[in-house]
Amino acid sequence: MRWALVKVSLAVTVMVVLAFAIPLGMVIKEMASDRAFSNAERQAATIGPTLTVTTERRLLERAVKSTPAGSAGRMAVHIPSTGEPDSLPLEIGMRRAAAEDLATTQRIGKASITEVTGGSALLQPTAIGTGQIAVIEIFVPEGEVTNGVSTAWLVLAGVGIALILGSVAVADRLGARMVQPAQRLAGAAHELGEGKLGARVPEEGPAELRSAAVAFNSMADQVVQLLANERELAADLSHRLRTPLTVLRLNAASLGEGSVAEQTRAAVAQLEREVDTIIRTARESKPQTAATGPGAGCDAAEVVRERMEFWSALAEDEDRKVRVAGVERPVRIPVARPELTAALDALLGNVFRHTSEGTAFSVDVHNSDDAVIVLVSDAGPGIADPDAAMARGNSGARDGSTGLGLDIVRRVAESTGGDVRIGRSVLGGTEVRVWIGLDPREAGRVERRRGHRGRVAGRRRASV
Repeated sequence: MRWALVKVSLAVTVMVVLAFAIPLGMVIKEMASDRAFSNAERQAATIGPTLTVTTERRLLERAVKSTPAGSAGRMAVHIPSTGEPDSLPLEIGMRRAAAEDLATTQRIGKASITEVTGGSALLQPTAIGTGQIAVIEIFVPEGEVTNGVSTAWLVLAGVGIALILGSVAVADRLGARMVQPAQRLAGAAHELGEGKLGARVPEEGPAELRSAAVAFNSMADQVVQLLANERELAADLSHRLRTPLTVLRLNAASLGEGSVAEQTRAAVAQLEREVDTIIRTARESKPQTAATGPGAGCDAAEVVRERMEFWSALAEDEDRKVRVAGVERPVRIPVARPELTAALDALLGNVFRHTSEGTAFSVDVHNSDDAVIVLVSDAGPGIADPDAAMARGNSGARDGSTGLGLDIVRRVAESTGGDVRIGRSVLGGTEVRVWIGLDPREAGRVERRRGHRGRVAGRRRASV
């Protein structure tokens, strides 16, 4: 494309220069010729008054020599005879024009130009006192006719070449400005196709290429986000298997002794290790968990009652005291039912996993005008480092936990503009407070705050 633009610009500029330079050169040549003969006419006119007064040789010779052309030997005066027997034609200066040309000029009475050796001759007829016609001859050398023409043509040629070179340079720069962003866009597309998900294009160049760069970068971000969401979904779905695995592990522990019991416990342990492996190998992302659309969401009280009914059987087997409060009336929240179920299972599964048998726990639901708060409390040993426990993939436990449970809960809360806090419960152990916002506009503001915190954290890690 770049060389094509240069060739087009070269061809157009050459045609324009030729279209203007050739006629202009011809005009300059004609102007030089007109200037030379106009000067000759002016010098011939200076002798006209003298001829009307006298035809005496001595006076005419003095008048001719007083002019520049006469002093240079380029002026001649031709006076015909008067017709008397003793009169002869009078010629002053050197004649160069042919006799026939002189006779023709005398007869027609108009100025003419004739070709002579070394140049041209201007023949200017002038009436004299005797009623006859005298001819003033002015010799114009060839060099004077073309004086300055070569210089003007050289100047025109230089200007034309400069215009051509300038147009080629400008076309080359414009072509580079268009081609380089296109090349960068093509290179980034190849890199993205090879699996380099960090490939991006600077938003530079013409408006069309800038729009293409913006669209490419947006597409690349979407591809990265979709891939991350798929991996996140795999991790979350695998983590949800921890709930039935916990039930299987507890039931297997109560089977007693025997080969069947040992095989069951070994199979449950192997399955749990495989699930942990899937969770650890899945990469992180930020999938959407908030429900959208009119009437979307679920009844938090109903979901809590349903999940507590499920976990109560295990709690009874382990002699755990359970308390549930705030679920008597419907509590609508903008969270999809499967997401809230996964979050509650993650919290309750952590209680059973990280506390000993006989440890009491409770679930409380508090409803207000702008938020719903779900409190999961236990009477266990508590969490020594709540901030580390909230970090994705870092549970702080030594039993092979993946650390995704609290992250699932956090993303559910932050999708509605809420958050998750870990503190000390009234039972003496851990209290996880899940704050779920009821204003959908808060979700966007929280996502922006999370993005800002992520950029600040990235800069801090880079500086360290």
